[in-house]
Amino acid sequence: MPIVITLLVIALIIIIPNIKIVPQAKAYVIERLGSYHETWKNGLHIKVPFIDRISNKVTLKEIVKDFAPQPVITKDNVTMQIDTVVYFQITDPKLYTYGVEYPISAIENLTATTLRNIIGDLELDQTLTSRDTINTQMRSILDEATDPWGIKVNRVEVKNIIPPRDIQEAMEKQMRAERERREKILQAEGEKKSSILIAEGEKESAILRAEAQKESQIKIAEGEAEALLKIKEAEAQGIKLLKDAKADQAVLALKSYDTMAKMADGQATKLIIPSDLKGIATLGTTLSEVLEKKEK
Repeated sequence: MPIVITLLVIALIIIIPNIKIVPQAKAYVIERLGSYHETWKNGLHIKVPFIDRISNKVTLKEIVKDFAPQPVITKDNVTMQIDTVVYFQITDPKLYTYGVEYPISAIENLTATTLRNIIGDLELDQTLTSRDTINTQMRSILDEATDPWGIKVNRVEVKNIIPPRDIQEAMEKQMRAERERREKILQAEGEKKSSILIAEGEKESAILRAEAQKESQIKIAEGEAEALLKIKEAEAQGIKLLKDAKADQAVLALKSYDTMAKMADGQATKLIIPSDLKGIATLGTTLSEVLEKKEK
């Protein structure tokens, strides 16, 4: 009985450590007697004691690697520091385990050489303005080169492009000059628009003043014409009344004397009386009465 228990304990000690649970997004590469046997996916697995061994534990998640800046030389012989970020994923754990030694280091070196080849065909200005082109070319080349390693390169991003200090200073001066030029252009356009608005305002104001003066002169002329018309109508009405009253020559002469009496009230020193007035002697009394009324 003790022997059975001992054997059972030994069996448990041997079997339990060989029961493995593979987590989600993980894969285990299993070797049997030194050769590749199979790849375990997530779940429960039992390893044969002393025969099978776990060669590699591989993550199936997307991996992000930020590689250190690399010195590269452009087509116009400008040395720059460029660092890249590579997004890749292990698609075949077997190839990843047996395809290349130190795969991450291999990807880093491959990224550096590919970057130097691409930048070597570009000038400085093209390098600074062609990030998308550089990223696309690098992803295509890296994805094809790492395919035998069981690696899928999803994306490559040029993180920083650092030109030499003197180039940076020249670029800053150029940018400052460009900003000043744009500022002057905007200021000139603003002054131009302001002058145009002022001129249009003065033009409209002058037009309004001219129209107002025109309307005023028209109103004055209409008033004078209306007043003159009223005077003429009053005179015509007076003549009509005299005619309707059948005024004789004496009445008309009296009206003439009345007018002369009003004229005599002024500063004139001489009064000229027409010689052709008829019946002046018979109207003396009437003139005297008119003059007496004026004196009163």
